[in-house]
Parts: sequence; structure tokens; C-alpha cells
Amino acid sequence: MRASREITLQCPVCGTWFSAAAPEESDARARTSTDFHRRVDGPEPVAYLVALCGACGFAGPRDDFACDVVTGASTAALDGVMASRGDRVAASEKYEAAADIAARRGDGDAAVADLLLRAAWCCIDEGDVEAERFFRRRAARTFERALALYDEVARERRAVVTYLVGELWRRAGDAARARARGSTASPTRSSTRPGSGGS
Repeated sequence: MRASREITLQCPVCGTWFSAAAPEESDARARTSTDFHRRVDGPEPVAYLVALCGACGFAGPRDDFACDVVTGASTAALDGVMASRGDRVAASEKYEAAADIAARRGDGDAAVADLLLRAAWCCIDEGDVEAERFFRRRAARTFERALALYDEVARERRAVVTYLVGELWRRAGDAARARARGSTASPTRSSTRPGSGGS
């Protein structure tokens, strides 16, 4: 079982400090599914890699926030600060907010699609199959836009992203679009639950 530790993050927009959970390092074996989702035993690490500021609503990859392991000084900095609503927001919703912000600031379709794909991965652990399909479809469409721009996806990654788009459509249940992108596997259930033996 993967343990977590508490860290403090500072919002780059409003400067608010808030606490968040971060996974402890683990040497657990990881397995990779056909959509490149690396699964490990225990809590899903991808859920910890996004943050949401409860004060201003900024969301993004955790690396966008200043970070500090919780110490006496950083705990004191949190005293009197309104608790972040970010802890009560599902990881998939944080990734969706991060994708919307990334799109508004012009990060490019490939970066936005990657955040949407991570939202779909989080939905697996959240048990929300419909939201998982929704995010897979959004990610597939956004990756397709990135591929259409040519410069958005590096030449050496185009084949991998093209495969991924087909796999996303297959997992979302759209066999025709999956075949158009070269995915020949038959449509399966969208989710891959831990211990289910799925891909």
C-alpha cells in the first residue's frame, strides 16, 4: 500500500498557501495499460500530481505551485487560512480545471489533451465510468487537433500519439473512430479496475 505525506503548496496566482497530500516514494512494481496509464498497488499517484487553489480556483500540475514539506513553520503559515476546497474536489475535476486553464493560457492542444487523459485515469479509481468515457473522448479530440497542427506533436511522437488516439476511442466505445486511427482491438469496457485483470 502506498502511503502519502502532507505538503504545503503556494498558489502562483494569488499566493495562498494550502495543504495537499503527496505520495511517498515507492518501489512497487508498476504495470502499464494500453493507454500508457502506469498502475501501481495502492492509491493512484496520478491523483496527487494536480492541485487546485481553494482561494482563487487556479488549477494545474503540482509543479506549477511552490512546494514545501509540512514543517512547524509551514503549518504556522496555514493558521487562520481558510481550508482549501481543493481537498474536497475529485482529482478528475482538478485535472479538468487544469486543462481548461492550460487551454486559456495557450499551452497547446497536446498539453491540454494530456491533462484530460489524466482526468480519465483518475475516474477509474473514482468509479465514474461515464466521466471516464467523457474525458477519454475529450482527450482523443484534443489530441487529434494537436496532430492536425503538425508542429504541436514532435515528429518522433506522432505515431505514439496516433496510436493513443485510436486506443482512447476504443476505450470510449467508438469502434469506427478507433479503426480509423488504426486500433484493431475490439471495444471493451471503458474501465480497468485494480485487480480486474483488464488491460
